[in-house]
Amino acid sequence: MSWRRPPTDDADDAGMEVSSPEHVAAGLPGVRAGLGGALREMGTRRTALTLLRVNQKDGFDCPGCAWPEGDHRHVAEFCENGAKAVAEEATTHRVTREFFAAHPVTELAERSDHWLGKQGRLTEPMLKRAGSDHYEPVSWDEAFALVAAELNALSSPDEAVFYTSGRTSNEAAFAYQLFVRAFGTNNLPDCSNMCHESSGSALTETLGVGKGSVLLEDLHTADLIFVVGQNPGTNHPRMLTALERAKKAGARIVAVNPLPEAGLIRFKNPQTASGLVGKGTPLADLFLQIRVNGDLALFQALNRLLLDKDAVDHEFLAAHTSGFDELAAHLRALDWEQVLEATGLSREQIDEALAEVLRADRIVVCWAMGLTQHKNSVPTIREVVNFLLLRGNIGRPGAGVCPVRGHSNVQGDRTMGINEKPPAGFLDALGAEFGFEPPREHGVDTVAAIRAMREGRIKVFFGMGGNFVRAAPDSAVTEAAMRACRLTVQVSTKLNRSHAVAGEQALILPTLGRTELDVRAGGPQFVSVEDSMGMVHASRGRLRPASPHLLSEVAIVCRLARAALPGAGIDWAALEDDYDRIRDHISRVVPGFADYNARVRAPGGFTLPHAPRDERRFPTASGKARITVNPLEVLRVPEGRLLLQTIRSHDQYNTTVYGLDDRYRGVRAGRRVVFVNPADLEALGIAEGAVVDLVGEWADGVERRAPAFRAVGYPTARGCAAAYFPETNVLVPLDSTADVSNTPTSKSVIVRLEPVG
Repeated sequence: MSWRRPPTDDADDAGMEVSSPEHVAAGLPGVRAGLGGALREMGTRRTALTLLRVNQKDGFDCPGCAWPEGDHRHVAEFCENGAKAVAEEATTHRVTREFFAAHPVTELAERSDHWLGKQGRLTEPMLKRAGSDHYEPVSWDEAFALVAAELNALSSPDEAVFYTSGRTSNEAAFAYQLFVRAFGTNNLPDCSNMCHESSGSALTETLGVGKGSVLLEDLHTADLIFVVGQNPGTNHPRMLTALERAKKAGARIVAVNPLPEAGLIRFKNPQTASGLVGKGTPLADLFLQIRVNGDLALFQALNRLLLDKDAVDHEFLAAHTSGFDELAAHLRALDWEQVLEATGLSREQIDEALAEVLRADRIVVCWAMGLTQHKNSVPTIREVVNFLLLRGNIGRPGAGVCPVRGHSNVQGDRTMGINEKPPAGFLDALGAEFGFEPPREHGVDTVAAIRAMREGRIKVFFGMGGNFVRAAPDSAVTEAAMRACRLTVQVSTKLNRSHAVAGEQALILPTLGRTELDVRAGGPQFVSVEDSMGMVHASRGRLRPASPHLLSEVAIVCRLARAALPGAGIDWAALEDDYDRIRDHISRVVPGFADYNARVRAPGGFTLPHAPRDERRFPTASGKARITVNPLEVLRVPEGRLLLQTIRSHDQYNTTVYGLDDRYRGVRAGRRVVFVNPADLEALGIAEGAVVDLVGEWADGVERRAPAFRAVGYPTARGCAAAYFPETNVLVPLDSTADVSNTPTSKSVIVRLEPVG
């Protein structure tokens, strides 16, 4: 199966330049890049007015990552990529009806992600009618009537799927899931299914709460911080400030990653004079250049060594955990040859990491998608939990689990009920609050939704934000599945590829962004979000909307509900007019949100309860934290093949491509590169700079091909490779997913490199 590459509209990568990777992050280059992009998109005055309100207590939450803010905030409380994210939303460029008249859908489908995103903000609802190759303007009333008619014509509510992006606010997410459940289905997949679902699955099973257990101050006071499978310099740049503060307080940092990342080598804090003109702060004290998928073996090795040295907290284990004896028996049989093969590390390197652990009383382990997108991701994260439990590093200051979420409210969406497998207690509370019986049968997650669309069992796709077809795996299969739908609806701020991969009929519903003023009949409104550490705070936009025809996400949901469910007995108009009413409902349905309206108005918001962190109480079946046994299986790659992980460039966030540079990795003016260890290139007989096709090899016998990538010699782990998504999503089969979580295995792709020409 091949993926025909759309034209890049950016000189077809002909001007690509590759140089040595950098060894320092941020500093003046970061300031120039962030402000330069903002000035180009917004102009001087708009840039100043907007950026000074990002992440402020009376401002708006950055539409980028979910990293938390501290109590004391800098006047410029944003990073380089945060500035780019804001600029993408607050751009002065517009996509009008004249644009759609000039560009048929078939042409848009040939454009690059970068080109599509740079066209600007959507300005009015647009409809592609059946048989047409153009979007045309449509009124909001006609749009809602069309969606309502299609939904009510289905033979079952389960023939519709309702996707959610992580940028949706708490208020919009709660209203959205309420509408979907009142309609009669739990088909509520979201972007969590493709990123941190493995984290939630493992943490719920072991600790009883599917969220991280640390707050920002825990990082500041930790003795030792592991940063595993994560590139904070690009994906969560403000995390570097927290790591710098921890270092200055005496913390040690261990980086575990196949790729050396500039942000973890040295950080020049652009908010300080020394960061702008000085040498910056070295961050990682130890870099373990692990082989892709070797993390489970590493943490099992550390756990075995802790047992050998009797360096465990017996009192904590006896009082608060179950399963220790089973783990000890399993680890006593650990095969060290398998450990060294899986990790690619030496015994000396593992012993060096152990020495760091033994010196530390308080340990935090942070991770991101480098751990969550493998077949064995859930066992790997369970083993990380074992590591922390053995030393009593759950439920104490300066210690705990820290899954670093990506999108700015992806965690809040799940808290608000965006979940295809909702807990019974949530459904009970929801039904009691609104006087109806919510559906109990589990719905489809992202992968199952694509399968159902492909098989014709889903007729309507409704996307609340995001860029579904570029975020999902198996690009050709996903796009064919979307095109098979009777109706596809995308609630969006900007143009993206999902608009060009349309069902028989397709709607684009333009919405307000985080930066914009939201005025309803009840006056100016604000929304709220939950960050990666369970802090809930308000977000207030101030810019004039990009078009007078935009509606907020809350208004879109409520008006659609009024059209589709006129007899539901829910006062949707009141919820649309006054978001306080939504928060009042949330306070009675969602645990931890009592007195929501008052608490969210406090500067900085409030912290949600977390029983393992707050009380060392574990809401599992046994009432104790569960220590687990996780079999070690080494992922072996055939001769002449590489194990590829998909990654972001420094000039993108998720599927949004800000530009064509990856400054830290030395790539400029191009994206179709594959990073390979020079020794592996030599062994494969491939010259540096050669153009190759990436061919994925899978047990299903189907070859998946991503064509025309430049081979770049790079200091990654031997036997491993890396390339950017979404260009390489085509290589990930729909049916290759993590055990338990069903997350696509985008970090474990066996490929061969085929020279072109």
